[in-house]
Amino acid sequence: MASIKKLLIANRGEIALRVMRSARELGIKTVAVYSEADRQALHVRFADEAVCIGPPPSSESYLRMERIIGAAKETNADAIHPGYGFLSENEAFAKAVINAGLIFVGPPPKAIEIMGSKLAAKNAASKFKVPLVPGTTEPVSDISKAKRISKEIGYPILIKASAGGGGKGMRVVNNEEEFSEQMQRAVSEATSAFGDGSVFIEKYVTRPRHIEFQIFGDQHGNVVHLFERECSIQRRHQKVVEEAPSSVLTPELRAKMGEAAINVARSCGYYNAGTVEFILDENKNFYFLEMNTRLQVEHPVTEQITGIDLVKLQIKIAEGEKIPFRQEELKIHGHAVEVRVYAEDPANNFLPDIGTLKTYRRPQGHGIRVDDGFEEGMSIPFYYDPMIAKMICHADTREAAIEKMIRAIDEFQITGVETTLGFCKFVMEHEAFRSGNFDTMFVEQFFKPELLNKSVIDSAIAIIASTLAAKVFEEATNGTSNHDSGPAETSSRWKANRT
Repeated sequence: MASIKKLLIANRGEIALRVMRSARELGIKTVAVYSEADRQALHVRFADEAVCIGPPPSSESYLRMERIIGAAKETNADAIHPGYGFLSENEAFAKAVINAGLIFVGPPPKAIEIMGSKLAAKNAASKFKVPLVPGTTEPVSDISKAKRISKEIGYPILIKASAGGGGKGMRVVNNEEEFSEQMQRAVSEATSAFGDGSVFIEKYVTRPRHIEFQIFGDQHGNVVHLFERECSIQRRHQKVVEEAPSSVLTPELRAKMGEAAINVARSCGYYNAGTVEFILDENKNFYFLEMNTRLQVEHPVTEQITGIDLVKLQIKIAEGEKIPFRQEELKIHGHAVEVRVYAEDPANNFLPDIGTLKTYRRPQGHGIRVDDGFEEGMSIPFYYDPMIAKMICHADTREAAIEKMIRAIDEFQITGVETTLGFCKFVMEHEAFRSGNFDTMFVEQFFKPELLNKSVIDSAIAIIASTLAAKVFEEATNGTSNHDSGPAETSSRWKANRT
């Protein structure tokens, strides 16, 4: 088995720090790479060594494979962890790392290639009898043929980019009249975003829930799942709130979906960390959506309910070790909720907001975890994803975790940029979320900017009312003390000690 002594993290921000902390606990030295915009970033200061790999744009730095591998060689690192985003799901990068004689802390390149194509992924999963949404199994380019297929499937249908992700190259078509226009738009967007205009068609499941399973495989043929995460609260097809476990899965359904997730992993010879995503319809039918061949942004909620450090497990598997537990040994402990704190303005269609963190004070307390890459006084660069932090709350029950999250959101002080904290509190307090009766259309169905403004105003009124009540109580108490309890200095001494 190979032993990793020095690990280069081919990423930035909170995920780079997250990986570095686990590596350090394993006695592994760490190397940071950074763009010129990240020269003062926390991950650069935390690492044992750091190498600048280019100008601020990611295309000239974090996406330059040769510079990252060069930095690993320069610092004598023997492994590379890709984090998430950037090159994490690029099979060419995984191959280049391995060909350079380095350990890639991730899945085999072939698995990345198969699961990187939604059609190839569906074909692989179908051989293991994994439930699939009705649709095409090959790319479609002929509009008349595509129309005929869509009519057979039944509207509404979904046109999706085969190489897509993040909602790009995706179009919902409600009837035949709008098909041609939406098809052309999907192909154009897919070509622009991924350099691949191939699309496929599948039945559009209305009001689905987005359920994903964390899986792990080792290089000895063992595969397990670490239960599910509910990721249905989304904006622009991207997640904002996640939780584990889901509030709607029965033990029986969890077992079936978990088995399907493991079969997806087996279908492509998968090892290391991966996430198998499903959609769940109103009748509790589930269908394979895609597989993310990397560590997910929302992995901390799984860590909270299982007690397993997923990054350490990734490293151990990359070194050739076996998974140290069996499926039946895993248990769910309590409930965890995660919110993503973005520098975005929810009142303005969640548009990114850049600026300096004039105030940045994290919440504290038992069961609260904040993964971030910023501190007070730092600026949010406009070159990268605008996520400031992930906040995770863990408690014995879902209700307790939600209440803890509301308290933590109230304590999280950020000024200088607009954030999604107010929106996240709106979600936590909404009856649909609290009852568990929600789906991926939550934002479209329930959220309006004016409701968020009302929530902010109500909170301000509550704070003012509380302050006034305290002042009235203090004046009344002082008056009573001076009248009933003897000399005035007794009251003033109590007041001095109290403040």
